[in-house]
Amino acid sequence: MKHTIIDPSQLELNDKVVTIKRVTKTVKGGRNMRFTALVVVGDGNGHVGAGLGKAIEIPEAIRKGKEDAMKHLVTVAMDENKSVTHDYIGKFGSASVLLKKAPEGTGIIAGGPARIVCELAGIKNIRTKSLGSNNKQNVVLATITGLKSLKSPEEVASRRGKTVEEILG
Repeated sequence: MKHTIIDPSQLELNDKVVTIKRVTKTVKGGRNMRFTALVVVGDGNGHVGAGLGKAIEIPEAIRKGKEDAMKHLVTVAMDENKSVTHDYIGKFGSASVLLKKAPEGTGIIAGGPARIVCELAGIKNIRTKSLGSNNKQNVVLATITGLKSLKSPEEVASRRGKTVEEILG
């Protein structure tokens, strides 16, 4: 699988905060409060990424999360219906997300974390099901792993040495 490096400065990226968690660490003088923010960024045109930011203040954690997400952008293969090219199960940790191809007019049928990733990737028609763990961070990363692993019919045809018509039947 060839990876193309995406320059985030050339894309119009939107970002959404999936979760903000307060994390405490007990130290000698009491408790240390910090925040972690899980942020998803996407251009609505086949590029999406997720990042985690940690800081003492919430806005700083969100900013760091956004920067981290920009570093981890992936390209998503989509068909003419703005859906995924084929069904796939994305896995990360113990979270699995089933991504199912859907016809025009279906809309995004997905739970919270997976819905945010699909919206920001620019997918308009998809059915998803979260399997296994419901940990938001792992569901987001499983969705992105699944979307990253999708292949276009052209890619599959060139790899197998066949025409696109032979692949699609």
